Amino acid sequence: MVQGPWDADAAGASCDLVREMLAHLVKHPAQGGPEVMELGRFWHPHMMWYGPAGIGVARGIEGFRTWHQIPFLNAMPDRGTHDDDLVFHFFGDGPYAAVTGWPNMLQTLSGDGWMGIAPTGKRIQLCSLDFWRIEEGRIRENWVLIDLLDVYRQLGIDVLARMREFNKARVRGAVDFQKGVL
Repeated sequence: MVQGPWDADAAGASCDLVREMLAHLVKHPAQGGPEVMELGRFWHPHMMWYGPAGIGVARGIEGFRTWHQIPFLNAMPDRGTHDDDLVFHFFGDGPYAAVTGWPNMLQTLSGDGWMGIAPTGKRIQLCSLDFWRIEEGRIRENWVLIDLLDVYRQLGIDVLARMREFNKARVRGAVDFQKGVL
């Protein structure tokens, strides 16, 4: 809970830390290996990264790299190279910072598959809203809300239509179970 009135200096410091971290993230792979991102400088050793369903939660820097970052970069190695075409909106309050953009990422699904999606060679826009919580001068938590339904739509997949089609096969009403099944 944030006590008292909004503190522009604290909010600005939180947003600045996140902006600097993001600037370092996009250095890899174009400017070197994972070390150029300086993850330990920006992320708390006990950080938590909360991604959308389909990606999941990552604990610690190793978990983040293993479960999100490496698959994401393998699938879309041109991440960060089209940022001139995007608009970002940062805001913060105390130890919290957030960014949104519709879209705020633009990259090509060209490498290894991502979330089970085969490489298509198609450039996609990712619309998201990220929230970060700062603790001890580093990012302790990051909530990432990516509009995955829109990603699938751009690839020609209507997830909700597929769900409606799947649900047609469901039996409506009571289902009689044979004795001993339950």
